[in-house]
Amino acid sequence: MPGPLSGVQVLDLSQIVSGPLATMILADQGADVIKVEPIAGVGDASRLPYFSKAGLSAFYLNNNRGKRCLAVDMASDAGREIVLEVAVKSDVVVQNFRPGVVERLGIDYDTVKELNNDIVYCSVSGFGSTGPYRERPVLDPVIQGLIGMISRQLNPEIPFPDLVRNLYADKSTALTAAQAITAALLVREQGGGGQHIEVPMLDAAMSFFWPDGMVDKTVLAADASPGILMSTVYNLTECADGKIVYFVATDQQRHGLFEALGHPEWIDDPRFRDGAIADPENFATLGVLVANAFSAIAVTEALERLIAADVPCGPVLDAEEALVDPQVLHNETLQIWEHPLAGPIRQPRPAARFSATPATLAATASLRGADNDAILAELGRSAGDIASLRDAGIIN
Repeated sequence: MPGPLSGVQVLDLSQIVSGPLATMILADQGADVIKVEPIAGVGDASRLPYFSKAGLSAFYLNNNRGKRCLAVDMASDAGREIVLEVAVKSDVVVQNFRPGVVERLGIDYDTVKELNNDIVYCSVSGFGSTGPYRERPVLDPVIQGLIGMISRQLNPEIPFPDLVRNLYADKSTALTAAQAITAALLVREQGGGGQHIEVPMLDAAMSFFWPDGMVDKTVLAADASPGILMSTVYNLTECADGKIVYFVATDQQRHGLFEALGHPEWIDDPRFRDGAIADPENFATLGVLVANAFSAIAVTEALERLIAADVPCGPVLDAEEALVDPQVLHNETLQIWEHPLAGPIRQPRPAARFSATPATLAATASLRGADNDAILAELGRSAGDIASLRDAGIIN
């Protein structure tokens, strides 16, 4: 059964993560994604040889599986013509160059739209196409700092903020872009035509962070009630022989916690009821009591008690342990597939489960330019034409 985006062709002009992860999601859902890379250097910078075999790095594989790869000199007239020919045959174009670059290259939205009026063209940028930061280079940690997230990565045990040590901004942008592209395809299917989508990383990451990270900046009335920030609640819990994670969000869960710790009398303490617990002094008092109680219980026993009391909790697994967690195994969250050059590859399968049009892990990955001949043949180029392009250095 084909995936939900079977029949959709995507021209991927993006690099690193914010664009490539978005288009990989589309590939897993059945789209034919053609990734264009420069012929100079390593191509997409994610191909740098870290955790790599046979020219395929883990970073590249984790953002580009399931795509066909075309390597072409886009700065040349002949190379630009090839890219535009692919765009004419495509439903979607995705690019994440700095603002102004696609215009200089002649592969911008207006140019493509003249050739393919129904195109869905998605431009991902750091800050947007206008504004004071428009020309600035950007990488993920810069966005984390600007949206206020780093300032709220506060662990009471460590008296300074910290980065989220993964590509939070890039990945939230990729999810935003993938969703926006499919929404635009739906509009087009309903007769609304193509359109240009702009996704600034700044906006996508802020939107992703806002629902819980900025609750104190949402209700602006001067007499709004106080509350507790998630950043002050998300903490590791020290047991007698290790750490666990638990979280209570309701009175019922809080009562379960008290019972699991052997202190049901806390349930009737007016300081620890829903509403009163938002008072910083009450919250701090309870925190000390709970920490002392956990410190006397072993990890295994603490988890057993919390699970019995229906309190959300879990162990702190290392990377190896996470791979063999019973629920991860049951869900078949991770799959291993065999690449003809790089050997066995382990990756998460698509998280969204479609009952009628299942998405599948697109178990392929191409070296830079590996699909040049096939893609150019689809554009009507003869073997002689392709050889001439290679001799001229237009393709590799």
